[in-house]
Amino acid sequence: MAPNGHCVTEGETIDKEQQKLSAAAVPSPNVSPVTPTEDYLWEYAPLRKFFWWVIVITALTVYLLGLPAIWYPVILAVNTLPLFGMYIGIYNFLYARRFIRNRKSKIDQYINFHDAEVEKRYSGQFMPVREFYEFFADEKLSPRGDLLECLEKRDEFLVYKVTWWHLKFYLGRFIPEMLIHSTKQDKEQVCDHYDRGNDFYNYFLGPMMIYTSGIMKNRNDTLEEMQMNKLKKLCDEQLRMQPGDKHLDIGCGWGTLVNHAAQMNGTLSTGITIAKEQVEWAELESSRREVKDRTRFLNMDYRDIPQEKYNKITCLEMSEHVGIKLYSTFMKQVYDLLEEDGLFYLQIAGIRRAWQWEDVFWAFFMDTYIFPGADASLPLTFPVAQLEAAGFELASVETIGIHYSETIRRWYNNWESSEAKEVVSQKYGNRIYRVWEMFLAWSTIIARQGNSTCYQIVAHKNRNKFDRTAFIKGY
Repeated sequence: MAPNGHCVTEGETIDKEQQKLSAAAVPSPNVSPVTPTEDYLWEYAPLRKFFWWVIVITALTVYLLGLPAIWYPVILAVNTLPLFGMYIGIYNFLYARRFIRNRKSKIDQYINFHDAEVEKRYSGQFMPVREFYEFFADEKLSPRGDLLECLEKRDEFLVYKVTWWHLKFYLGRFIPEMLIHSTKQDKEQVCDHYDRGNDFYNYFLGPMMIYTSGIMKNRNDTLEEMQMNKLKKLCDEQLRMQPGDKHLDIGCGWGTLVNHAAQMNGTLSTGITIAKEQVEWAELESSRREVKDRTRFLNMDYRDIPQEKYNKITCLEMSEHVGIKLYSTFMKQVYDLLEEDGLFYLQIAGIRRAWQWEDVFWAFFMDTYIFPGADASLPLTFPVAQLEAAGFELASVETIGIHYSETIRRWYNNWESSEAKEVVSQKYGNRIYRVWEMFLAWSTIIARQGNSTCYQIVAHKNRNKFDRTAFIKGY
């Protein structure tokens, strides 16, 4: 059955086909994950070594060019980013040689080649991970069986090897986009992604249309149950939403949280999204739920949010796209929008500080195809420092990465349905279907083993008079 725009709420019966797809997402007992070789980038290439390297090379550059000392800060600024790329490249070269030394690739055991040139080059060899996902997207190879199960064995035939493409992407796209983050750039990136078509996302997100992590309470939870667990926890427990609360959801997606809060908690909720198709979906759903008088959806950039005061503000996995450059300004904006006794809920995807090489290559893949411009997806120290610098106090922080893995696994199983594959491939192209197949399969593993994770943060203004006893159950 094609997506019909119906959104599941409490008491309703989930579509049988959707229920079957979600149930299929329960982890298979036959999958025996292989733990990849844990080669920690942060141990072999710590930042303190890099800083010394930059300082010495910059000093040599100034000396050899015969420049006065006053030029040192200028040369240092110019050198830092290119030298960082070189620094990582050198360490990666040494890592890749060490990784494949005295090891035999099992690529022919897991991969079918469909291109003679690719087979000639890589049969019996370790394949760079970027080559693998590009060849997969272009149908030049395919796994012998399920892609997720194949990737569980990736350490036996893939190597995380930096190529010239990575250097060009880093210097030519990632750095400029990180430094710019203009309204025009952000709109182009987000709208190209989220205005692709609601049916595209409906095929893996399911009827609830929530593109953020759910919460698992037991092993057999369906996708819909996990998302409902998250909504109830957020609205009822973490933010304690009350009838009449003014609620702002920044980056509201398809509006499920806004509509849920208005219907189940009696809030006056406003959703902000830059994607036009998301607003259209959200408004149709608010009409179906009969909460149009308590909801509004604004199609605008977060920088243009009208200056009003809200009791509760939520931002689920949107602030990554704000970017490092503008994050402190965004936190100050949220602070100014929040009532003095209000609560702010921030759910943000992040990476671990103890990086491994796979983390770096997964990040390149994500920035290329899935979430361009999300450079504020960083270790927990970043959002915590930004919140505190803006005047917030953290009431609670919870890591839900393993819940995200189980959420994405269920998205993957939905995406693997014969209907999704047929319809999406015909309408959007087989390449984009396979890119998302790679994203969902690989990210299931990434979130499970901690390369990337997700944090739930509840914060409030750090005021002396704030009633902190509200966080004590039964007080």
